[in-house]
Amino acid sequence: MLNLNLKRVLPYAFLVLIAVACSTSENDKKGPDSRQLAISENKRFLAVGDNKPFFWLGDTGWLLFGRLTREEAEKYLENRKQKGFNVVQVMVLHTLGAANVYGDSALVGKNIATPKLTEGSSFSDSTQYDFWDHVDFVIDKAAEKGIYMALVPLWGNNVKSKRVNQERAKAYAEFIANRYKNRPNIIWLDGGDIKGSDSLDVWKTIGRTINQIDSTHLITFHPRGRASSSEWFHNEPWLDFNMVQSGHKSYAQDTSAKDRWHYGEDNWRYMQADLVLKPTKPVIDGEPSYEQIPYGLHNPKDPRWTADDVRRYGYWSVLAGAFGYTYGHNSIMQFYKKGDKKSSFGAIDDWTKALDAPGAGQMIHLKNLMLAHSFFDRVPGQSLIANQGSKYDYLVASRGPDYALVYTYTGRNIKLNMGKLPGDAVAASWFSPRDGKTTAIGDVANKSVQEFNPPAEPKNGNDWVLVIEKK
Repeated sequence: MLNLNLKRVLPYAFLVLIAVACSTSENDKKGPDSRQLAISENKRFLAVGDNKPFFWLGDTGWLLFGRLTREEAEKYLENRKQKGFNVVQVMVLHTLGAANVYGDSALVGKNIATPKLTEGSSFSDSTQYDFWDHVDFVIDKAAEKGIYMALVPLWGNNVKSKRVNQERAKAYAEFIANRYKNRPNIIWLDGGDIKGSDSLDVWKTIGRTINQIDSTHLITFHPRGRASSSEWFHNEPWLDFNMVQSGHKSYAQDTSAKDRWHYGEDNWRYMQADLVLKPTKPVIDGEPSYEQIPYGLHNPKDPRWTADDVRRYGYWSVLAGAFGYTYGHNSIMQFYKKGDKKSSFGAIDDWTKALDAPGAGQMIHLKNLMLAHSFFDRVPGQSLIANQGSKYDYLVASRGPDYALVYTYTGRNIKLNMGKLPGDAVAASWFSPRDGKTTAIGDVANKSVQEFNPPAEPKNGNDWVLVIEKK
């Protein structure tokens, strides 16, 4: 029996139909679908299958459906699988005029209520293979590789511009939910880089409609930069977890009003703010600064975010309580190809080169570290830290019953209030976010304040995780 707090219960009659249809199948004997995601019992994490920990390691492949051929899509997905990614965030429709690399349009007359469909789905017959067949192909390839597709049905600016009303949005949500409700690897992202208050009724209609048709897959809302879905939708019954877009500006560039939704680069603050809301819902940073994108996005001459920065955002948010993390790269999110006449945000590397950017290869170490320790009982542990710091010197801690993890981005000394773990002494070690290697420190007295000096001299990017464990 699943030890999960499943958000929804299927109607009884529908359950009976499923039971009759599947009573003689092998799947009926195996229990729950091993790929189905659910909210953990304490409502702070995701679980998969029979209550196994699921650490969301996402990538922003926003334009995947439109920009890549079948062969290119499979290359991308295989690369991400090998690097430990298990979620890809992708737009279904970037614009109402969306078309794929084969020239197939998604809609008839740019009307969201009239998807352009053909009979059949044979790739060898161009009259059969349409935009939606291509989406099907990519989703199914991802499923083969153990990757979930977090689908944004329609990017936010199309709604903000008043080109989509509630009636048409409902018709489209019905279409897309019915088409993909039986795929095992779907997550829904309502919105798309937008304030929920921009056409609030449309976003509620999309979320509610998908929820009514698809009772299996999780749903959230992808917000604008420097915001969380909780600002508008936390109490909506269809919202399973909160998503933050901590954004791409530097501390110096962030001149927004200093209210609870503007925390500068301190993405850990969003986790703290959302986790105290009631009812409790899991939270994740679904779009921090991308590797190789300019500070603030729009001026290619500005400095660019690096692998050091994407690691910092990852460890800051996860140790502050997030259930996972989404990485991004400037060239990958738009699948930039050398020679493109149009590109965004000063993309430099061809997407095939960017596949192996340093940050992309380092994300798996965060995932491995979290899965190497007890998962569902992990909580923020800031009371451990005696010298917390601010901005890049900020130290963030997370702990379980028998262990604690403390991250420093700059490699400065860490002072800990000991005695939080059981025993007279603890085993201490350094974990490197850059290569995933562990270096033993040895046994340390579990009392008073103890100081730990990370390897090398302090500087931005000399990041380490101090691991202390019960002996």
